[in-house]
Amino acid sequence: MPVFHTKTIESILEPVAQQVSRLVILHEEAEDGNAMPDLERPVQAVSRAVANLVKVGKETISSSDDPILKHDMPSALERVEKASKYLEEASGMLKNDPYSGPARKKLIDGSRGILQGTSSLLLCFDESEVRKIIRECKKVLDYLAVAEVIETMEDLVQFLRDLTPCLSKVSQEVGAREKELTHQVHREILIRCLDQVKTLAPILICSMKIFIHIIAQGGKGAEEAAENRNYLASRMTDELHEIIRVLQLTTYDEDEWDADNLTVMKKAISTIQSKYRTARDFIEDPYAMRGGIGEKAVRQIVDHASAVADRAMPGDQEAIHRLCSEVNSMVETVCELRQDGKGTTPQAESLSRGIQEKLGELVRAVSGAVNNMERLGVEQIAHTVTGRLEQATRWLQHPERDDNGVGHRAIAMIVDEGKRVADGLQGVHKAEMIALCEQVDRNSRQLSDLCRRGMGNTHQAQQVARTLSEKLHELKDSIQKAVVNKVVEDFSDINTPLKQFTEAVHVPEGVVGRETNLNDKAARLSAWSKCVGRTGRLVAAGGTGGNKKLSEALVSAAGRVESLTPQLVAAGRIRLNYTQSKAADEHFENLKKQYAESVNRIRHLCDEAIDSATFCKISEEHMQKHTVMCDSAIANIDAEKMVEHTTAIARLANRVLQVAKQEADNSEDPHFIAAVNKTADHVQNCVTRMVQDAKAVAVNPLDHAAVSRWRESNKALLSSVGEVRRALTITPEFSNLRISDSSQLPLSPSSLEDESPEFPSVQDSNLETSVVEKRSYKAYASVKEVAPPRPPLPGGDLPPPRPPPPETDDEDDMFMTAPQPNQPIMVAAHGLHEEVKQWSSKDNDIIAAAKRMALLMARLSQLVRGEGGTKRDLIACAKEIAEASEEVTRLAKDLARECTDKRMRTVYSKSASESQPLEPN
Repeated sequence: MPVFHTKTIESILEPVAQQVSRLVILHEEAEDGNAMPDLERPVQAVSRAVANLVKVGKETISSSDDPILKHDMPSALERVEKASKYLEEASGMLKNDPYSGPARKKLIDGSRGILQGTSSLLLCFDESEVRKIIRECKKVLDYLAVAEVIETMEDLVQFLRDLTPCLSKVSQEVGAREKELTHQVHREILIRCLDQVKTLAPILICSMKIFIHIIAQGGKGAEEAAENRNYLASRMTDELHEIIRVLQLTTYDEDEWDADNLTVMKKAISTIQSKYRTARDFIEDPYAMRGGIGEKAVRQIVDHASAVADRAMPGDQEAIHRLCSEVNSMVETVCELRQDGKGTTPQAESLSRGIQEKLGELVRAVSGAVNNMERLGVEQIAHTVTGRLEQATRWLQHPERDDNGVGHRAIAMIVDEGKRVADGLQGVHKAEMIALCEQVDRNSRQLSDLCRRGMGNTHQAQQVARTLSEKLHELKDSIQKAVVNKVVEDFSDINTPLKQFTEAVHVPEGVVGRETNLNDKAARLSAWSKCVGRTGRLVAAGGTGGNKKLSEALVSAAGRVESLTPQLVAAGRIRLNYTQSKAADEHFENLKKQYAESVNRIRHLCDEAIDSATFCKISEEHMQKHTVMCDSAIANIDAEKMVEHTTAIARLANRVLQVAKQEADNSEDPHFIAAVNKTADHVQNCVTRMVQDAKAVAVNPLDHAAVSRWRESNKALLSSVGEVRRALTITPEFSNLRISDSSQLPLSPSSLEDESPEFPSVQDSNLETSVVEKRSYKAYASVKEVAPPRPPLPGGDLPPPRPPPPETDDEDDMFMTAPQPNQPIMVAAHGLHEEVKQWSSKDNDIIAAAKRMALLMARLSQLVRGEGGTKRDLIACAKEIAEASEEVTRLAKDLARECTDKRMRTVYSKSASESQPLEPN
């Protein structure tokens, strides 16, 4: 992740931070007896730069009309000047005595002071610029607040005149700010929110116009029109508030979603410590203003403390929340007193002292909570089914180990997820899912009880763990299959509910039952929207594979569809009552377009989340079920049912076609694209033929020739869908797969004979398996037929070179025992080692680099804990880790460039970009 939140700040502070890091390393090395180099010239250069910075800062203060900047920036300038003097004094002292300890300390203090002071200066200015943008956003919010009182066209025209320039300015300034930010997530949010504001503005004006039109005529529908207007104004307000929120953010930790509680808490306390100095300055300054960086620092400390409390043990949680509440209340009172010019009164000074004491207590309480959590080693339950399954599997592999109930809780959450999925199923599928959930729950409770009684290492516990592991994987597969099944069912036809409602809206005046018909179609649309929303949330919880961004997008899209539905229904009622009104028609079409886009978005996100081959397989199964129903309709001479089920088959086939096209568009592999497009074209041709043959059957179900033609064309369609599934399923060459270097060794003739499979007969139904076996046999045969190379003759007196030692020697020593929960660095190293040891590092640079990284991190853990080594060793290890980190990042970027799957490449690139190389300091 980027260290600085804007490109300007990053370009200024990054070189300074690197210089400070180097000085820290020089300082540590000097403690081991090394002399400090002569720093007179670089210090003079720094002093000149500081003098120029101070000059520019003072000019900015004099020209600014921002009172907060005028108050906060002078203290930052003073800190930079003071730090610069420290550097000059330290340089002079070191020139006289290169081994001087006080001089080294003053040098470090001065360097850090310049970094912190410059950072404060830049933040002061940056926050001032952000406040300017926020002021413009709030002007738009003020106009939106009065939208509901506008009841005449004259007022609407004036409203539009006032709103338009403000919206244009917000659009321009937010767009410029977005380009300046370094955090990709913040940029994406601003772009999305700004686009929504631009889209919603004309729709809001249209809704206001139709409201004015209705009340002017005194007709019915005023309530629906007002509801539409208020909804759209509220949507715009929410988007602007989100823009304001994101503009004020300086950090973003996407990993927090997946990180364990201890990691999140440690990051929070690190942030608290970095804000503490600024917060104290605010508390001690009776003239400090509300809204400045000082007050924000206090508020941020409280927010981060609350985040720690949410993850802390119950006792710590209560104490921290109480202190947070007290600090917030006292700060609010002090801000009010200072705003009224009473910051120097005895009451205000007493409150300031109280805040300082409470803030100190809060920091100590947070530190204690983190220490308690570290000592206990309590792990957070993962957010996804896959992550929870990993936690459960770790417990089931070693039930005798105490994992503080993490595995049991993870299983309980998987069971809860399974029950939620079961709620959306019907009939036997629902009963099977519930029964499986209950069985897993019983086994989990049984194993937990055995572990609690100290019987985790008994044969009974091992047997229960094995059974539970099997059933748990079965439940996970059932959940994922059910998720895909819901996507197949609910998104096979997204047009009919909206189409039927639109037709009901456009029924001409005078037709009997038009309102009843509209109510019926509106109810169907609402029910379908709720179903789509539930499916979106279901996929977000169980089908995204831990992709936070995709999960959040699905939840947001589901909420958007659900909230838009009643507004679309209301707009439809208005259109029904005012068939001649152009404004009513335009308003309905606007909301209809919004709804259709939202439904398409949630379907696209669901398609992105689930496995395409599994989607095709389940679609094929549904098509087979509808085929059976078609045969039943033919037998019963029911043309209507025949049309219904062949239409369903065609829709499912078209969805397979759509998903296949999406996968082809996502790839840059020409062979994959050609194979998928070929099968997709075959599906398209088969759908057309099947539909034509089905029409002939529907016209005359007794025409046996037509029925025979339909069955043949439907069979061809099912076969073509199977071809798409096989094209989307990438089957690796088994002979090329290996998880250890031993797979490279030649096989003995006897082992080849033992391993040679029998060729299946031509009639063997499992053709795919036989193909793989033939490939595997050819690989073995090629090894058998090629003679090994003759070894070289001894050369002179030189002994043959010693073979390289096994790469696992050091690893076996380092990772012989599992780390304790209170060894976070070793836990990370051990986890990385367990992951990469599954793969061979031969001809795989990224695995080799990752293995080296794991060993270095394990060594760092030993050094930090005082298990041998010196400070010099610690610094050297930190440097090696930084180099290894850069190497892993470089290799990951190279891998991303070679990836032909666009979505996967984006993920690789993002991961590589956010893998910040470690800087030893």
